[in-house]
Amino acid sequence: MNRGKSSDETLIEMNRTAWSGGEENNGFHSGSDKETLQLEDAESTLSVESECTSAVSVCSSHSSVNVCEQCEREQTEPQQHLTSFKGIWRKRALFLKYRSRVDKQQQSKDSVYFRDGVRRIDFVLSYIEDKDGERKQDRRKEFEANLQKAGLELETEDKSESEDGKTYFLKIHVPWEVLATYADVLKIKVPFKTNDIVEKKEVPMSWLCTPYRLPEHVMQPEPDYFTATFDKSKIDFFLIEDKDTFFPPSTRNRIVYYILSRCPYSKDDKDKKGIKRLLNNGTYTAAFPLHDSRYWTRSRDANCESERYALYKYWARFSRFYKEQPLNLIRKYYGEKIGIYFAWLGFYTEMLSYAAVVGLFCFIYGLVSFDENVWSKEICNETIGGQIIMCPLCDKKCGYWKLNTTCSSSWQSYLFDNTATVFFAIFMGIWVTLFLEFWKRRQARLEYEWDLVDMEEEQQQMQLRPEYETKCTHRRLNRVTQELEWVLEQSPADKAGRFILCWATVVLWISLIIASIVGVIAYRLAVFAAFASIMKDSPTNKMDLIGNLITPQFATSVTASCINFVIIMILNFLYERVAIRITDMEVPKTHVEYENKLTVKMFLFQFVNYYSSCFYVAFFKGKFVGYPGDYSYMFGKWRNEECEPGGCLIELTTQLVIVMVGKQVWGNIQEALVPWLCNWWVSRSARKHPESLYSRWEQDHDLQGFSQLGLFYEYLEMVIQFGFITLFVASFPLAPLLALMNNILEVRVDAWKFTTQFRRPVAAKAHSIGAWDEILNMIAVFSVVTNAFIVSFTSDMIPRLVYKYVYYEVNEGMMEGYINNSLSFFNISQFKPENSPEDSENPDWFFSSNITTCRYRDYRYPPGHEKQYVHNMQFWHILAARLAFIIIMEHVVFVVKFFVAWLIPDVPSEVKARIKRERYLIQEYLHNYELEKLKIQLSQNGSNIEQCTCPTTAAAPVKLEVLSDCLT
Repeated sequence: MNRGKSSDETLIEMNRTAWSGGEENNGFHSGSDKETLQLEDAESTLSVESECTSAVSVCSSHSSVNVCEQCEREQTEPQQHLTSFKGIWRKRALFLKYRSRVDKQQQSKDSVYFRDGVRRIDFVLSYIEDKDGERKQDRRKEFEANLQKAGLELETEDKSESEDGKTYFLKIHVPWEVLATYADVLKIKVPFKTNDIVEKKEVPMSWLCTPYRLPEHVMQPEPDYFTATFDKSKIDFFLIEDKDTFFPPSTRNRIVYYILSRCPYSKDDKDKKGIKRLLNNGTYTAAFPLHDSRYWTRSRDANCESERYALYKYWARFSRFYKEQPLNLIRKYYGEKIGIYFAWLGFYTEMLSYAAVVGLFCFIYGLVSFDENVWSKEICNETIGGQIIMCPLCDKKCGYWKLNTTCSSSWQSYLFDNTATVFFAIFMGIWVTLFLEFWKRRQARLEYEWDLVDMEEEQQQMQLRPEYETKCTHRRLNRVTQELEWVLEQSPADKAGRFILCWATVVLWISLIIASIVGVIAYRLAVFAAFASIMKDSPTNKMDLIGNLITPQFATSVTASCINFVIIMILNFLYERVAIRITDMEVPKTHVEYENKLTVKMFLFQFVNYYSSCFYVAFFKGKFVGYPGDYSYMFGKWRNEECEPGGCLIELTTQLVIVMVGKQVWGNIQEALVPWLCNWWVSRSARKHPESLYSRWEQDHDLQGFSQLGLFYEYLEMVIQFGFITLFVASFPLAPLLALMNNILEVRVDAWKFTTQFRRPVAAKAHSIGAWDEILNMIAVFSVVTNAFIVSFTSDMIPRLVYKYVYYEVNEGMMEGYINNSLSFFNISQFKPENSPEDSENPDWFFSSNITTCRYRDYRYPPGHEKQYVHNMQFWHILAARLAFIIIMEHVVFVVKFFVAWLIPDVPSEVKARIKRERYLIQEYLHNYELEKLKIQLSQNGSNIEQCTCPTTAAAPVKLEVLSDCLT
């Protein structure tokens, strides 16, 4: 750059060349490419400005008389000329920076290898240098030095090579010696012999499943081996063909994260350790393993597996919704913990299909048997239902009404309140047992296939939470291992204080939920009278279809359900943070213990939050109403709600549909749309770069981070849904069908989200679904009780059966007169002034008729009887029948449940045989291995054989700083 030239024409020509010929020859083909080059940080901006100022120094040094020729030609002032040149040279510097990036990059940066193309990138850390970041820089320096002491190899990408021009990327490679050391520490299982057990023959008619199958290389990405715990001193015992590929990337990133979690970053305080704390204090901005390729295309590197592409192609695309899941490939890429989740979700969805089919048949039965619905015909009949005058449903603002106005709701109620309801409730009690028992078998098979059989809680104790380790101050002898281990010393008072504080917080928030539910109930009671008054003269009443559907009861139920759903979402959002905070206060020892504690707290809250409104409608609404002249009031102000003559079951169905469907729709929007929008916004400029510049680590850095509790929320969502389809399924047989449709979508949404929208999670092991298994069993038992109570007390099934077999004598099998029998009489002259409706609220036909009584839903003696308004004998017969049904149904279902659980073994016999065979082979091969080693050593020692006392098989290991407090 010639800064000393007396004429600026040379500079102008240089820039003209840069933006004309330069565009043509260096890849600037469109204006959009120029817009994407937002690469300057503070240093480059200052550099550009200094160059601009120097370049026009001749011009700016002229006096006001002797202006340079270019200024004179453009008739501009020198300062304006300076500003013009600054803009030109900013663009020039931007262009040069872009060109330098292209020239320096000899190979594509969309790679998972170091610059040498040999060492694999197992983990990436990113950070930004702050103006006042000296402390952070010291932490990074110490942290990275300790990582190198632990044997990790590091390579840094300068900020000038990043898309934003300010982010550094630290790439980490774990060499074989470190892998072998920590594989021994973490007791990782590796193959030592090919599986020699012959597979069972093909299942008959298996060709029918061909359309649902995936290619064999996708379903079985690795051969089947017998495995044993890795031992560094016996490396030649295992089937090691290539040390670079012996441990899959998921195992490699798990080992790296184990080291990162325990690596100290302070010279003065060794308790300051772990990448999580460095992320929290801003020393590093992100830490993640790399995806192996872009999801929509294979990697250009032949050595790269491109498993992400295979997962997207065969699993994450929505067009593959009918295909099986490649669970082995999921496990290989993401680790066992995520693999177990998708295995459970797929199995749950598969079992839902059976419940959905039966529920659909029950619903179809309700449609087909409409003609048998005699009581609804009576309600709609003008000569029966049209002549029955009902008592007001609220004080003052509700008038008298005719029973036939509930014709539509009565027909709707029959669709879900029929004989098939009882059958379906019993079926679901058995189905949930079959689901849990068959899942145990499926889980046992996965435990064997994924080398998780011996992964007990004792082994997981080795994987302590770094947060726990940093708070440990004392050592204690472990009675099992006879080794000293770090423990957290807490006084009994301290433990009791933490326990009381944590659970007091949980109780407080549950009380807040109950208070909100009471508020919604108060809303229902308060607005019902308003809706009744407003809708009395509403134009919709004149419409045949809408007028019969939109009633004050329906409007109150729908609006209350929507308000309740909004409250649920808000409380859920707030409590999640509280639950995490109080669980952190307890300082759980292991990750498993942490998740179990959080699971219990979250589920207790969610159980009350999501199900309380349904419990109110099912078991409380209409049960404590009183009778005309002596109504019951909430807080002495609002009169308790009544059920319609068709029963409260249809309202429970409405509540269930709104909360269940609303939660599923909101959950899918939150899971899919929000990450996609965030990623689109973050990478809006970088995604326009060519592949050679948009590096693999930058692509993953622009994705959303996967939280350590990410799977927790996925399980929670599905378990809440499981509660809806089991606890209240007697009121809505189509609930399993809705859940099935949602889960088919959920599997692909989760797959798409994991594959395309999230950074690659750190692989983790899990041999089961954890505490969720116990919660599912609890819901299964509780669902039998709730469905028995719904059939007995919420539906009209028992009163109809009692009337049919005890009180109806005309024609067996018919139900004429049931409606008249189920309604009691009240003398309207006995209404109290505060209960009596205002004259303006009563319909015109009321004044033209001589009406002395009204009807209400109950079984009481009529006015004038010596026991007027007291429950009659039929009420007690029905109550006894309801209680008897509950006892019989519970005992029948529980007996069948326990029999099925006893009949189906938790572990398949084939799996038991494989486990025994593997354990036998391990002992046999280890014995032969040690024997061969002894023979070799004896032959080498020759005449000094008498001096040999024991076989020594281990070579002198490379000394590494093993970062595991539990082993020291």
